[in-house]
Amino acid sequence: MLLTVSKRLEFSASRRLFVPDWSDQENLIAFGPETRARYVTGRNYDAYFVFTGPVNPTTGMLINISKIKERAGDVVAKKFDHKFLNEQNPAFRPAAAGPPTPENIARQLYLDVAPLFSDAEAHLCACHLSETSQRSATFYADGACDSNYGFDFSAARQTRSPHLSAEENRQVFGDAISPHGHYYRARVAFRADKFSGESPLVRHHEIESTLHSLRSELDHRFLNEVRALKDRPMTTESLAGYLFERVNANVPSLHRIRLHERDDFFAEFWKDKNVFLGLGMGFEAAHRLRAAGLSETENAQLYGKCNNPLGHGHSYFTETTVGGEYDARGGTLFDFLKLRSAIAASLEPWQDRHLDLETEDFRESPSTGENIVRALWPKIDNRVGQRLVRLRLWETPNNRFTLRRTR
Repeated sequence: MLLTVSKRLEFSASRRLFVPDWSDQENLIAFGPETRARYVTGRNYDAYFVFTGPVNPTTGMLINISKIKERAGDVVAKKFDHKFLNEQNPAFRPAAAGPPTPENIARQLYLDVAPLFSDAEAHLCACHLSETSQRSATFYADGACDSNYGFDFSAARQTRSPHLSAEENRQVFGDAISPHGHYYRARVAFRADKFSGESPLVRHHEIESTLHSLRSELDHRFLNEVRALKDRPMTTESLAGYLFERVNANVPSLHRIRLHERDDFFAEFWKDKNVFLGLGMGFEAAHRLRAAGLSETENAQLYGKCNNPLGHGHSYFTETTVGGEYDARGGTLFDFLKLRSAIAASLEPWQDRHLDLETEDFRESPSTGENIVRALWPKIDNRVGQRLVRLRLWETPNNRFTLRRTR
């Protein structure tokens, strides 16, 4: 099992995507129309610093999130926030590795922040940089990099498989066999195993033409009648697979695709042919961070305001992702209603409870995000036949805890 803790920090900056040694046409192909912004353009960025390591059994923490905010926040404030990155951050000057693309910013954030935690057992394993809802990037400790592009479309469908009988379709899909519509959001992720930043991982003209073609084919259409989809099951899982095939045919470095049919429900299709299904669900609860093995003074110093003797609360949000065998005939990975029921039953004992005082899960250990996600894992996993592959817990929009099955 792999546990990670992610801290989100915001900053604003201006930049220009332009390589002086390239012609205007070469820059346009690489970066798109934005390269013509001669007096620069700007973005509000979200940076996510992702750490992994052992959980301290006394404190229940993998890393003190306030330390991430303090140390990474200092780097963000001094080198990135309210800066013209091309000129005021040496990493992006013309003689440096490359212009301030999302990939290069994520890479530089990692290079700047990772050494600051050499004294900690936890280490920075990735930096994710979100530029807009349609564009983001992730740089990993091993030098790999993901380049992410988003697109959306609206379409109607009947959830059914042409390989099943009418009765089988009714049994498997229920009311979803009736025509209905969704606002779909997709994120396609391209990966380079080693990323230097000298040139874009994906050139703008390659991905933009591919996504434009998909929108033209699917937007405001009845998907069951789209020629290329008529012989495929019309499910979220199957549709994600079709989108992967279409994008990968034009840009072969595609690593995975996530397709949301609504904000809290998605399917993922990966390069290795694995299929995943994810569902989000929230719960409200109170808690107090306190380690039994520490003095009251030590607890107050370690947990700060989270050690409030009267407690405090959160609107927690979970994201459960399951894997396993994909049924190509029906186009399904897991029954949606059973997945929703399994998550709801797992969360119900914590809903509107004080986690430390009204449950048995945190009698012996602090109710940190790390311990909450670890306690929740077996509750859900046992209800989904040990098919849980990833579980995420948001304590706040800025603090996320993720547990992954590694084998």
